[in-house]
Amino acid sequence: MRKSIELILLLGICFPLVVMAQQLNIGDGVRITFFNISDPISGDYFIQADGYIQLPYIGLVEATARNFEDVRQEIVTKYDSLYRNPELTVQPLFKISILGEVKSPGLYYVTGVEKLSDVIAMAGGETSDANLEKIYFTRGEKRININAQDILEKGRKLQEIGLKSGDRIYVPRKWWVGVRNASVIISAATIILVTIITVSTR
Repeated sequence: MRKSIELILLLGICFPLVVMAQQLNIGDGVRITFFNISDPISGDYFIQADGYIQLPYIGLVEATARNFEDVRQEIVTKYDSLYRNPELTVQPLFKISILGEVKSPGLYYVTGVEKLSDVIAMAGGETSDANLEKIYFTRGEKRININAQDILEKGRKLQEIGLKSGDRIYVPRKWWVGVRNASVIISAATIILVTIITVSTR
């Protein structure tokens, strides 16, 4: 039991109150890791449309409209009643989108303790046209600007910048790339126009 308490205390250090107080949504999940149980339980489990997570040996756990800490505590308690002194961690999995100038834009799952640079790496890294200093994220229709340069330099974590489930991180393109592309289009149009005029005057 002492080891279980130590693990819970360690988890509290790794996952600050801001993460523990967040609510899980449909499509989010939990990552369970057992350290002293050989049964195939460790893994990622996701919340279904009815708001429940189906977990091995303990069945359904209601996961929506509750703080993550309440969900985590229920899971730990149920496994503690099933196994003797289980050593486990339960991490949240929040779904976010990474869009814009990254090599593999799309939907990803994070625990909240990742750094912004980690999330960019998850998406394959930034493209050569990316403007990392102007990264922002959106929540619904609301745009939320951040000091991306400071966040990247200091290695701040997602929970520190207030990222939540469903948010979208956007990596914009450098402004001169748009100008460069526009110049190419204008140049091409000019060539076509000159060609047309030359042909028509013959």
